Amino acid sequence: MVDTSFSIRPYRADDTEDVIAVWQRANALAHPFLSADFVADVHKAMRDIYLPNAETHVLEVRGDVIGFVALVGTDIGGLFLDPAWHGRGFGRALVDHAFALKGPLTVEVFRDNAIGRVFYERYGFVMVADALHEPSGHVSRTMAMPGA
Repeated sequence: MVDTSFSIRPYRADDTEDVIAVWQRANALAHPFLSADFVADVHKAMRDIYLPNAETHVLEVRGDVIGFVALVGTDIGGLFLDPAWHGRGFGRALVDHAFALKGPLTVEVFRDNAIGRVFYERYGFVMVADALHEPSGHVSRTMAMPGA
């Protein structure tokens, strides 16, 4: 059950360190198969490319950023939740929020990311296609909400 003391709001520049810290913790759990070099490249890109160019919304509990969803049009470019808060409905709340803003969504998730892939499947996303994600060398799965 979702804690009722949470809020979702647009990302601000002063959220950067908190958002990156959430990403680091969640990424380590969901993507242990990614190389350290690839993760380091993404870490740098988070600050320099992804956050400045995506429509990002943060989820706070009692004023602390515990998760975020980054949107590029109707694509979920990133959805990360601090692992300490998994299983409480906050990931669903972030996707619900994104859906309310954009309508049916699509997402790319690494096939080997059992946490993320299963989350999206339970939410109702369906597989569209698998393709090699060349920068990482791993298979990326495109998933979509019905109607996307």
